[in-house]
Amino acid sequence: MASHRKSRPAGTRVAGIRTPALATAALTSVALLSQTANASPSTDDKPSLEEVEKKVDDLYRQAETATEKYNAAKEKTAKQRKRVDTLLDDVAQRTQKLNEAREELGRNAAAQYRTGAAAPDTATFLLADTPQDYFDQSQLMGRMTDRQKESVDEYFTEQSATMKKRQEATESLQTLTDSQNDLQSAKTTVQQKLSAARELLSKLTAEEKARLAEIERRKQEEAARKAAELARQQAEAERQREEAAAAAAAAQQQESAETPSDSGTSDSSSDSSYATKAEKALAFARSQIGKPYVWGATGPDSYDCSGLTQAAWKAAGVDIPRVTYDQVNAGTTVSLANAQPGDLVFFYDDITHVGIYIGNGMMIHAPKPGAYVREESIYYDGESSIHSVVRPA
Repeated sequence: MASHRKSRPAGTRVAGIRTPALATAALTSVALLSQTANASPSTDDKPSLEEVEKKVDDLYRQAETATEKYNAAKEKTAKQRKRVDTLLDDVAQRTQKLNEAREELGRNAAAQYRTGAAAPDTATFLLADTPQDYFDQSQLMGRMTDRQKESVDEYFTEQSATMKKRQEATESLQTLTDSQNDLQSAKTTVQQKLSAARELLSKLTAEEKARLAEIERRKQEEAARKAAELARQQAEAERQREEAAAAAAAAQQQESAETPSDSGTSDSSSDSSYATKAEKALAFARSQIGKPYVWGATGPDSYDCSGLTQAAWKAAGVDIPRVTYDQVNAGTTVSLANAQPGDLVFFYDDITHVGIYIGNGMMIHAPKPGAYVREESIYYDGESSIHSVVRPA
């Protein structure tokens, strides 16, 4: 403020009048308060509505990212649990078989003892790590029958296999624990992001909520305009393709009267097959409109984004992976201009959202928490948010 001025020992002059030092301090305080008031009319640190909207959108995006991580961890955990169960069952069966082999050896030793034969030293046997160790320690190699030798070999072979399976089961259990920890971490992140978004929205007044709805309405209008423009471009491209195909057919008929080659039959058949499957997938997706978005849900009463697309294509007889990161690789990537009904449209650089294309720049998707499955422009979050288009079948 006035710290760059030289201090005056007795006072200062204001409007030509020399004032005492205390009066000067008071005037300085008033000036500082006045400057502060002019710089910050309000002491309220409440963010602007635009900032709230951006923050809420960011939180929902982060929640959706965490949701896909949750879905992946959940799938991994389920597979790992099955593997652990299989390994534990195998270990139990091998342990039972090992016990039976040990009992068989014990019965042989007892029989030898009763007949007065030189019985192998059971204690030595139990302390041995391998059949050869046992034979070396007991020095009874020459006195064992072939069947006894086979029994010992079988025992140690089974023991080695059982120990390996136990180690494998232990490692799988650790992997399962790690997967469960990842699952819980992703779940906690989703809940935290959604809670933060709800808290921000709860602080808005009725007027602010109305303004926020108006901002959203304008965004949707712009998205619809872009969708209509894409529809016009696709219709024009289709018209040009049809004209080119008709011209090529006419030229071929003029050049030769022979039976037309069936070289295009495969592509035509393929397109027809895809269209049939896509129609079934879209019929299913449309029947889910109005059901709530619930993170981690795969139906039938609620869905998240990738849960809906997976279920839709499953209804068409096509299995695609559970999460967006894998779905984006489960098919052929096509340009947006060549998108067909049934194609999957992926969003954002981290590929954390997906919808199913229905044509004319529109899609069916499960948007976000608090929303419902609906038809919406693929430009709902801006053109830059579109990552890629994939044909899954």
